[in-house]
Amino acid sequence: MKIFPAIDLLDQKVVRLYQGDYDQQEIFGDDPVAFAKSFEDAGAEYLHLVDLDGAKAGRLHYFEIAKQIAEQTNLFVEVGGGIRDEATIQHCLDAGVNRVILGTIAQKDPEFTKEMLAKYGEQIAIGVDAKDGMVAVEGWLEKTETDAFEFCQQLKSWGAKTIIFTEISRDGTGQGINIPLYQKLNQLEVEIVASGGVASLADIEQLKAINIGGAIVGKSLYNGSLKLEDVLAAGKEES
Repeated sequence: MKIFPAIDLLDQKVVRLYQGDYDQQEIFGDDPVAFAKSFEDAGAEYLHLVDLDGAKAGRLHYFEIAKQIAEQTNLFVEVGGGIRDEATIQHCLDAGVNRVILGTIAQKDPEFTKEMLAKYGEQIAIGVDAKDGMVAVEGWLEKTETDAFEFCQQLKSWGAKTIIFTEISRDGTGQGINIPLYQKLNQLEVEIVASGGVASLADIEQLKAINIGGAIVGKSLYNGSLKLEDVLAAGKEES
């Protein structure tokens, strides 16, 4: 299973939010490239980079940071947060980013999303952020009337290869993963990346046991409750 340590950027600092609340943030540092390198040194192969300022504003703020990480590490870098036009997608891919995450735009502009999935294939992931079972957009600030599971079914029909599914109520809380939810999502037969609430190695082991494609690990790494080396070992496929 792919393990994605996460770097969330706000005001050019590495932060973690509690349940997606911009007013409840913890700052962990101001050198995201150094964090990325430390993850790589620990054995990580993947990185999940989120531009929180971009998600709120609707345009990518930290392109240069993504570019530096892509240039200075060998990590598979995926970037999300405010990416809402093809020029930005192309800009990121040209800079060495491996995968671009579309979030709000996927819910608000299906035709654009279908077109980008058809054109870029596996270089596009769709981020589905769920609050009380409904899709939330605009950096999690706005809850829609769209059922999150039904939306994932739609995304599969549009050609989505990877869905990053976040349960906002668990994000940054250390509550643990909602395994029944991910069992249901896994029936869609697309790559599902679980996000929000990974608190223990048991969470990773349970996700691996139900064949979830990947997991994003954030706050539990930063507060020291989990070591990245242990998480990577728990997610490793038996040869």
